[in-house]
Amino acid sequence: MYQPAIDIDAITAIDVHVHIEVDDHGHSSLPAPLEAAASKYFRTDGPRPAIEAVARYYRERRMAAVVFTVDARTQLRHPPLSSTEIARAAADHADVLIPFGSVDPRTGEAALEAAARLVEDEGVRGFKFHPTVQGFDPGDEQYAPLWALIARAGVPALFHTGQTGIGAGLPGGYGLRLGLSNPMRLDPIAADFPDLQIIMAHPSVPWQDEALSVATHKPNTWIDLSGWSPKYFPAELVRHANSILKHRVLFGTDYPLLTPDRWLRDVETTDLKPDVLPGIVKHNAARLLRLTE
Repeated sequence: MYQPAIDIDAITAIDVHVHIEVDDHGHSSLPAPLEAAASKYFRTDGPRPAIEAVARYYRERRMAAVVFTVDARTQLRHPPLSSTEIARAAADHADVLIPFGSVDPRTGEAALEAAARLVEDEGVRGFKFHPTVQGFDPGDEQYAPLWALIARAGVPALFHTGQTGIGAGLPGGYGLRLGLSNPMRLDPIAADFPDLQIIMAHPSVPWQDEALSVATHKPNTWIDLSGWSPKYFPAELVRHANSILKHRVLFGTDYPLLTPDRWLRDVETTDLKPDVLPGIVKHNAARLLRLTE
């Protein structure tokens, strides 16, 4: 079972958004057409490292990383990577890796059973959801039992928000619906489950103002800055990160599609304040993930 062994004083950053896209057996998290389209969209043909390589990469940089996959078996009709295997591999690298689980909300009772098992038996420290890729509306009442379970477990839920490159350019966008990832769909969850910590992933283009509105109104919501080079961050996002949201903004990359090296280099070109960056890069996540207790 995973137990974190991260020396907060010894690391320089905590990347809260790292994808495991291939397992040790060579199985990809996405069907081949989506994988190819994503590579074209993100202009990358680079390797998709398995979890062992990810651990080495972050250890070399004296960083910790939250790692996960997305279970979208219903929408994509494609077997997901195993969150159990990810958690167990992370346990072997507990000095740098923090595992989040993923379950497919559309599988109903099976999702509840899987989520409970991942927390109780594998020690996952949170859950990742992608409403567009998984094809569900997170604000729908039918999913409330899942949010209640995660809230009782005392771990955060991380949701993709905004535009996605998954399916971009394919006919009909591969049937994926962008509107399911409007951050305003998370507002009912934050309202009904005030003890559930919700991370809204990415600058939420084209709904950045909605994300900032939710985060300003609901103190159990956070924003991670993954998926975009910092030099493209909207001005309003930077302004809020420098002020009223500075304690609830998190460093994330979307690795391997964006590297921490580039993110940290490009952030120097932004108006994010030097006295705010240590919280964003490390301390806010350490508090949220309870790594400092």
